[in-house]
Amino acid sequence: MNLAYPYQYDPRGRTAETDDNTHLRDLIEQVLFTAPGERVMLPDFGCGVAQLVFAPNAFELASATQVLIQSALQRWLGALIVVQNVNVEATDATLSVTVTFRSVQDSQWQVQTFQQGAGGAA
Repeated sequence: MNLAYPYQYDPRGRTAETDDNTHLRDLIEQVLFTAPGERVMLPDFGCGVAQLVFAPNAFELASATQVLIQSALQRWLGALIVVQNVNVEATDATLSVTVTFRSVQDSQWQVQTFQQGAGGAA
């Protein structure tokens, strides 16, 4: 088992745990929404997608964001997942990132969507 993200307690008052698939989703979410420089001991960690919520909506920005996300996931989680596809959509003040990936330990592909609104993660 793995620690739940964000850190929390289970009903018994112990540190909450999660299964492997949920843990991978949590790790991807951390890479996506952590801005570089936010973590003191890992200043290069993350890709800062949350900053793009207020950026102008353009095809070039979406393409660049997809490359940014895919390279960040490969750099930080490449030993745990294989990323097949990243899709970024900006609608009004909400940024949606859909990641198709699989764990290196199994062959089952997963599709997870992460959203960031102007007020924080949705």
